[in-house]
Amino acid sequence: MGKFVERFSTSERVLHWFVTVSFFTLLLSGLGLYSRVFHNYFDLFGGGEGAILAHKSAGVIFFVNSLMLFFNHAKEMFTFDEDDRKWFRSLGGYLSKNPEHINSEKFNAGQKMFGIFMGIATLLLGVTGIINWIPASFPRALVQLSLLLHGLLFVAFVMLMVVHVYLTTIGNPGTLEGMLHGNVRRIWARTHHPKWYKEVGGE
Repeated sequence: MGKFVERFSTSERVLHWFVTVSFFTLLLSGLGLYSRVFHNYFDLFGGGEGAILAHKSAGVIFFVNSLMLFFNHAKEMFTFDEDDRKWFRSLGGYLSKNPEHINSEKFNAGQKMFGIFMGIATLLLGVTGIINWIPASFPRALVQLSLLLHGLLFVAFVMLMVVHVYLTTIGNPGTLEGMLHGNVRRIWARTHHPKWYKEVGGE
């Protein structure tokens, strides 16, 4: 038995990295659209028109791949049990000096909630993005509401993505290996996702 166990397939990792690259393209191109303070970011795309084109193109890529990733893991994300409720009560042990590792499945309760948020927010961003794309085709009040909701979702996405990046790197060393190489160390899987490890690790 080797030291590693497969966590994500090649197709899952490709989808994830399409989502990641398109998200950061949306972030950099969208900052200038969000506020004049960030207009200098337009220079990364050759000006305002280039930034708008990049934002629209990346938006389509993000929308399609994010939803594909969501539906690929939907069954795993919508199953909550007592161990998940235990995770919620202790917030995964992240606020404790002596964190307790919950008997989690492939995804812990926090990751499941993040995935569900991603799915719902992606749909809303897609709908509001279309309205913002062709505002003349919709009532003014709807366009204004759409711009507000799009901006709020943008801020929420950025905040949660900062947490997501932290927890997959510094917060939980070894987590990123699964998305880079597809495999994680057995000791990592046994510690952080013991229930899942019993299913796939043969122990």
